[in-house]
Amino acid sequence: MKNVHEIALRSGGKNMISNQILQNTIEGLKGISRVDFCVMDTEGKELAETFDAAKEYESAVISFVESPADSQVIQGCQFFKIFDEQRLEYVLLAEGESEDVYMLGKIAAFQIQSLLVAYKERFDKDNFIKNLLLDNLLLVDIYNRAKKLHIDTEVKRVIFIIETLHEKDSAALDNVRNLLGGRSKDFITAVDEKNIIVVKELSEKDGNKELEKMAKEMLDTLRNEGGEEQVHIAYGTIVNDIKEVSKSYKEAKLALDVGKIFFEEKDIVAYTTLGIGRLIYQLPIPLCKMFIKEIFEGKSPDDFDEETLTTINKFFENSLNVSETSRQLYIHRNTLVYRLDKLQKSTGLDLRVFEDAITFKIALMVVQYMNYMESQEY
Repeated sequence: MKNVHEIALRSGGKNMISNQILQNTIEGLKGISRVDFCVMDTEGKELAETFDAAKEYESAVISFVESPADSQVIQGCQFFKIFDEQRLEYVLLAEGESEDVYMLGKIAAFQIQSLLVAYKERFDKDNFIKNLLLDNLLLVDIYNRAKKLHIDTEVKRVIFIIETLHEKDSAALDNVRNLLGGRSKDFITAVDEKNIIVVKELSEKDGNKELEKMAKEMLDTLRNEGGEEQVHIAYGTIVNDIKEVSKSYKEAKLALDVGKIFFEEKDIVAYTTLGIGRLIYQLPIPLCKMFIKEIFEGKSPDDFDEETLTTINKFFENSLNVSETSRQLYIHRNTLVYRLDKLQKSTGLDLRVFEDAITFKIALMVVQYMNYMESQEY
């Protein structure tokens, strides 16, 4: 019963074409034809105009809507009906009664009709992509709909999730579309107010190196041209079939969440680089608490002083190499050995022994995860 949860497509054209787009369209048409236009809804309410027709023509529009005619001359204006498939969507008024005005009115009506079709297709595609990401579609529906919408099912794709400080509205989404939507085969959408999702089509040769480059380009564009200071980007693995797109989306979401815990300093996080962090993130908190209690016998790595923590982290960074770690910390080798011995006495773990080092590293990450989850509760 997956389809019950599908995001419903708003079928009305009113929801698809904004009044601003209608206004821009008729202003452009007036600039070419020098004829004034007005677009009204089926109740006689003005949506866009280049001349004031609202009060004067409201009742005439309502009468025209109820008549069988598709076009008519009323009170010195040419009236035209604009349909969305079989349903009447708009009434267009062109000022003047001449044959030329009639022809220009027909062209204007056709232009708005074409806009309706284009926007409907865009909304259909957007709706399909959202449901695809959220895993709301049956396998047979995925391929049927993709075919109807002329979306290629067997190309390489990857999901990027963009998180900024601001909550997303349709204007922010359009802005990102304008900034990043250079390729018509990519889809840019949102399934919540927080994140923008880019479904990127890739070429055969694109691999992890290219993904990192793409993410960096998106980051730079949003910062330099979009004015977004705090941007985080996460991405999943490459998938080869449209049915696997939701997998890449789940990976990108996980990368975004895990990145906030273990890779705070990074603006771009790839699912493939999460390492053990993605396992720890899925552990239940009670199990984590028990693990820490057993390893540190009631103490916590939070209790270590700054010097000890810096020493531990630097030792791990240098793959347990004593000489290199002491060099980078600007301390004598014996000083480092003394610190490691002291740590062994207090924890029972010798970081120079690989197995103990793994246990300690996991424990540090588990504490980091617990602290983060605790902070999210407040």
